[in-house]
Amino acid sequence: MNEMTKPTAMAGTEHWTTRDGARLFLWNKNAGDPAKTRATILFVHGSSMASQPTFDLQVPGRPSSSAMEHFAGLGYDCWSVDMEGYGRSTKDRDNNAPISQGADDCYAAALYIQNLRGKRPFMVYGISSGALRAALFAERHPEMVARLALDAMVWTGEGSPTLAERKKKLPDFIKINRRPMNKAFIHSVFDRDHPDTADRNVIEAFADAVCALDDSVPTGTYVDMCSKLPVVNPANITVPTLIMRGQHDGIASMEDLLAFFARLPNPDKQFTVMSGISHASFQQKNYMMVYHILASWYAQPEPVYRG
Repeated sequence: MNEMTKPTAMAGTEHWTTRDGARLFLWNKNAGDPAKTRATILFVHGSSMASQPTFDLQVPGRPSSSAMEHFAGLGYDCWSVDMEGYGRSTKDRDNNAPISQGADDCYAAALYIQNLRGKRPFMVYGISSGALRAALFAERHPEMVARLALDAMVWTGEGSPTLAERKKKLPDFIKINRRPMNKAFIHSVFDRDHPDTADRNVIEAFADAVCALDDSVPTGTYVDMCSKLPVVNPANITVPTLIMRGQHDGIASMEDLLAFFARLPNPDKQFTVMSGISHASFQQKNYMMVYHILASWYAQPEPVYRG
């Protein structure tokens, strides 16, 4: 690859905080003075990929490949955090990083960011098990969340072909704290639901970025999603909430998500089905549509009349 084809990345800064003795890595990107940004976004990753490959993926020839850079360009202060057990965060403790612990990691990251930037509530985006982490964070700390977006979400797991297959390996997941991670697994994420929703060069770049940070990942979210659902209660999520469901995503049935959506108490809520999308939304061919949906949600004016 010559200099003309290399992607030019916006500069980012690394930050660190702790939660109960674990060191957590945070990554930040913004396009100017953080004090003048329109809002702060906290991006929450899923079960198998750390934060930077998921939200700051650089792919030559792919405009706005990095979600963090795209939203920074829209005027947001963008942050992501590696949950314990992933990426650059602590990996050597005796736990499998369950969803509840991930929600605590979100809280630790949010406290750090607010101490640095000021105490304004966050725009929060979570994907897959990251949506469950983000939802549980919003349940526990609604005062810290201005708007919540849950992508590739699952509630009870009823009707999920992905979880039905995953449950076959539950006895193995329960025995260990970490499961192997490799490029073949990353390929399977894109191949399991619907063929050709992502470009092969993007899949390869994503696989390279994931495996550069992790050769294994925690089992806790898989155990939770196969044996402990539901782990969040929609009736307790009082913040404005967007449910984003990929047309071809096999992690949750439409009926499961609509039942969750119906129980959200805040009338400021939306449900969107994303055409041509399977599971990893930001790595899909239709990723710019995903960005548009999310940006519109975050930019929506607050209701003036609340009848």
